[in-house]
Amino acid sequence: MQPAPVSKYRPFPSVNLPGRQWPDRTLTHAPLWCSVDLRDGNQALAQPMSVDEKLEYFDLLVKVGFKEIEIGFPSASQIEFDFCRRLIDENRIPAGVAIQVLCQCREDLITRSLEALRGARHAIFHLYNSTSPKQREYVFNATRADIVRIATDAVGFLRKSMAPLVDAGTRLQLEYSPESFTSTELEFSLEICEAVSDVWSPTAENKIILNLPATVEYATPNVHADQIEWMCRHLTRRDRTVVSLHTHNDRGTGVAATELALLAGADRVEGTLFGNGERTGNLDLVTVALNLYTHGIHPGLDLSDINGIREVYERCTKLEVPVRQPYAGELVFTAFSGSHQDAIKKSWPHQKEGRPWDVLYIPIDPADIGRSYKAIIRINSQSGKGGVAYILENSHGLTLPKLMHKEIGRIINDVADAKGTELTSEQIYAVFQQEYLERTSPLTLQHFKTTERDSEVTCEASVVLDGRLHQLVAQGNGPIDAFVRALGSTTLPKFAVLSYAEHSLGQGAEARAVSYIQIKTARGLVLFGAGIDTNIELASIKAVVSALNRALAR
Repeated sequence: MQPAPVSKYRPFPSVNLPGRQWPDRTLTHAPLWCSVDLRDGNQALAQPMSVDEKLEYFDLLVKVGFKEIEIGFPSASQIEFDFCRRLIDENRIPAGVAIQVLCQCREDLITRSLEALRGARHAIFHLYNSTSPKQREYVFNATRADIVRIATDAVGFLRKSMAPLVDAGTRLQLEYSPESFTSTELEFSLEICEAVSDVWSPTAENKIILNLPATVEYATPNVHADQIEWMCRHLTRRDRTVVSLHTHNDRGTGVAATELALLAGADRVEGTLFGNGERTGNLDLVTVALNLYTHGIHPGLDLSDINGIREVYERCTKLEVPVRQPYAGELVFTAFSGSHQDAIKKSWPHQKEGRPWDVLYIPIDPADIGRSYKAIIRINSQSGKGGVAYILENSHGLTLPKLMHKEIGRIINDVADAKGTELTSEQIYAVFQQEYLERTSPLTLQHFKTTERDSEVTCEASVVLDGRLHQLVAQGNGPIDAFVRALGSTTLPKFAVLSYAEHSLGQGAEARAVSYIQIKTARGLVLFGAGIDTNIELASIKAVVSALNRALAR
């Protein structure tokens, strides 16, 4: 990097836009969506999709609900041409879905693209040419007038040449892109868009699409919004124009730039699923759509099976959705932080049917997009008591007393820290079993029976302590009290029961009982024990034995 002061780069110029309106607006409805996965996305793949993969991907886009799909560049190669023909000839395009083709402003390419579209019900013909000062200087060595002439000549040729197609029943809509719009002088962008519109003569029934692409993202999102609002203010045929966005992600702010530009007045958004595209990628349509959904605006796209969409995407593109990708990534509904886990666990029970979604740290109900609740909390050495308790309750049915959360959280954290890795739900339960349910030393319960008379319970118990068998008998006001009194005749340290909790585990004939006992020893050690049995009384006695064995192990 260049040391300060940095002279190699310069700030992007701001837009003179007094009284800008977009900062005070709120999004209220979804835009028109256009997927460019099969063109922009496909051209960015190291291994472009095969025809069969493109057909499957097209079907996916239709299923999700896209009404405008850019299918390719049919004048660029025979494969692209043949793909377009297969969609039309095999009647794969549902009514209400428009296919879009990209074409440079050259007569031979326009003619070839029109051939590819024969028989289409509704097609969008996307013409483009570069307009920025450096493109004009470095690439074309052309004046502004030259660049305008390239665009208007192409549109005029298209109007003349498309007549047979239109006469045969095709609805043909024009999309024009001044490529590198965001790097082009605004007044020149307006000039060329107006000139194109003059030649095309759009109507209220067949509007022109003016696509204003951030071909390379150079500016901050607020500048992009200013550029879009400036254009919306100055277009003379605004009521006959669909203002379209096509943002890239070079600065990592493609989503923000799109959302602010929608506030600025844009009507339509082009992008790809999960942001596949050149360099850092195109706009991620899934993120923008679900961002709208989390604000109570239905995007008009069906993303309820995000896992299925992701599976087709990854298989056809040979790419992987990053684990932190919004909404679709493997880890986006997980919480490793202990405080986050605790907050999620505490807020989840307050979520009621019909109330706005308000679970802490999770901005969307995972179930709405086909994700699983089970993956919300995963445990490593950074996790806390709330997360561990959540896993044990939701995956294994163990509703631990609140006072026990800290104890089990510390145990699990120690194990995760020793392993240096994340613990699965099964590993967490295995630790719980080993720590609480499987301890048989130094105290082992062999037999336990109670009888009740005049509100007093008598227990008879056989226990093995340090290898010696003890036959115990004692009375108390309940089974636990009687058993504690019976153990007082052994060499076990004195202890008191501080708390007791129980609940059923499962239903019907297979149901078992779970008991949790908290004890305090004469030395002041406070800890829990747990027991499981088909007999609730025996489960509580096992919990006492568990607590004592844990105390003696200390």
